[in-house]
Amino acid sequence: MDAGITFGRAFLSCTLLLLALQVCSGGVTVKVNPTVEVMKGDAVKLPCTHTVSPPSSTIIAEWFIEEQETRKRIAFRQGGQSKSDEDTPLSNRVSIGEDFTLTITSVQSSDELKFFCQVTAGPAGVGEAATELKVFFAPEKPELTKPSSQAIYVDQPSSSEIGICVSRNGHPQPRIIWFKDDQPLPEVKDRDQKTYMVPSMVKEASGLFTVESKLYMNPTKADKDSKFYCMVEYKMLGGQVQQKKSDSIAINLNYPSATATFSLLNTTPIKEGDTVTMKCETDGNPQPEFDFTKDGKSISGEGGMLVLKSIKRTDAGEYHCNAIDFDNLEAELSGKISLSVHYIDPVSVTPTEPQMVMLGDKVEWQCKTKGSAPHTVQWKKGSEVLSQDGTLSIQEVSYDKAGEYMCVGAVPSVPGLMSQASVNLTVKGKPMIETPAFGQVSKEGEMVTLKCASYGLPAPQFTWKPSGKESVTVEGNKVVSSVTLQATPEIMKSGVSCEVSNEHGTDQKMISVSVKRAAHGNADRADMQQGGSSLVVIAVVVCVLLLLLLVALIYFLNKKSKLPCGKKDKKDVATGDVNNDIVVEMKTEKANEESGLLNKRPSPGQ
Repeated sequence: MDAGITFGRAFLSCTLLLLALQVCSGGVTVKVNPTVEVMKGDAVKLPCTHTVSPPSSTIIAEWFIEEQETRKRIAFRQGGQSKSDEDTPLSNRVSIGEDFTLTITSVQSSDELKFFCQVTAGPAGVGEAATELKVFFAPEKPELTKPSSQAIYVDQPSSSEIGICVSRNGHPQPRIIWFKDDQPLPEVKDRDQKTYMVPSMVKEASGLFTVESKLYMNPTKADKDSKFYCMVEYKMLGGQVQQKKSDSIAINLNYPSATATFSLLNTTPIKEGDTVTMKCETDGNPQPEFDFTKDGKSISGEGGMLVLKSIKRTDAGEYHCNAIDFDNLEAELSGKISLSVHYIDPVSVTPTEPQMVMLGDKVEWQCKTKGSAPHTVQWKKGSEVLSQDGTLSIQEVSYDKAGEYMCVGAVPSVPGLMSQASVNLTVKGKPMIETPAFGQVSKEGEMVTLKCASYGLPAPQFTWKPSGKESVTVEGNKVVSSVTLQATPEIMKSGVSCEVSNEHGTDQKMISVSVKRAAHGNADRADMQQGGSSLVVIAVVVCVLLLLLLVALIYFLNKKSKLPCGKKDKKDVATGDVNNDIVVEMKTEKANEESGLLNKRPSPGQ
């Protein structure tokens, strides 16, 4: 009995083990990505793959989320159809594909949850796997503001609030880092320390995070020029860490004064008429009230600034500033400036009245001035410097010397410091005509305008011969008369007379009128054509002469070869006298005749 029972039990155990092995060798296996990242507002796919053994014809895919340790289905797929569940945070935003991949559109920060993919395959059983969705969104640029209290005092028993930094709407939760003069400050939350931060965080209804940090410090005088700013640091896709920087602020730090400075802000030498600015300040904050004095007399300033407008030479002297800082009564807060004012006296010219002299006479002026530094005196007419010793002398006055002369006194070491005065010279005398320009017309009989300019005082009277339509203008110290008339043959031949006269005499000039010549190019072309024609004629004549000479030579040789042969031998023929007459007649194109006769000396028998 005992042996049978033992065998039966062993057999049953083996059977159950075989059944267990058979079950374990089959079933449903599900695989997903452990983590999937997405930007807020984008769409995302959560892949889900599975294997079923043994194969099953009925497979159901379901996706779940886990909120507060409770699972809730959001979508399922069965029989080739996908449907999202109602009354879930992802209703109408999810769908399941044929490969069981879950697609979520318009991802929100609240979608950062754990998702489960569950596959049911009938007798093969059920399998599932979990994936986490990470949602990212960049926060706004941090805003840095000062506290409502304006001033911060050094050496206070407790730390003061320096600024508040806020960055809104980020995901996941970002953090704030403080900087002073581009150096990060250690993150300290212990309020017993001189420098510490008080952070805070708010999760908005959108699921985004707004972070805030307050900086507290017990600053020293060395921090008076420091710049503070904050930076928000946040995570993005792929493990990237990014930052955004706020604007900078400077703290309004109060500290006592130890010394004072009194400075002149003008950078160039001061001259009469300038505006002078002097500044008194201490090395403390805020600045105390200042008192200004000159030679012991009080002068009113404002906010540490002393401004003197249209300064005079009498304003030169020693200026003082004084201040009292009630936070440091022992400090000596004073300064002084020795102010110099450069000047130049008005120039005096002798004689002062305008000068009127006769043509060819002499004229002379003297000019003097005084200044606070070495100075120069120059006589000028326009931009031309005529004298540099204060004396202007003109030995023989001509009409072109008439006009305004300027005496200029200046201090070269002080730019812009100068004084000047002017005198006028008028020249009287008989008229003098400038060399007039000749007139030109396109053809005889046209209207032409001629100009005649003359110096002279009193103003000369003009007489044109022959006369025409006349107009008179004044140009500087000369008078210009213009006349318009017809270019008649007589005018083309003899010209037009311009005569001027006043009580001191007369002057007269003739102005010629001619026809405008053709352009140089046409004239040169005509000359070239005329020259070319002449060369052709000469060449033809030379050729004719050479031809006639050739004909005469041939004729001469022919006559010589046809002499009568008598009983004389060859020697007699060769040595005998021959008389040959050759007449050449040449005619030119002008019908002139030229003749040439070539004769041999006649023999004694002829």
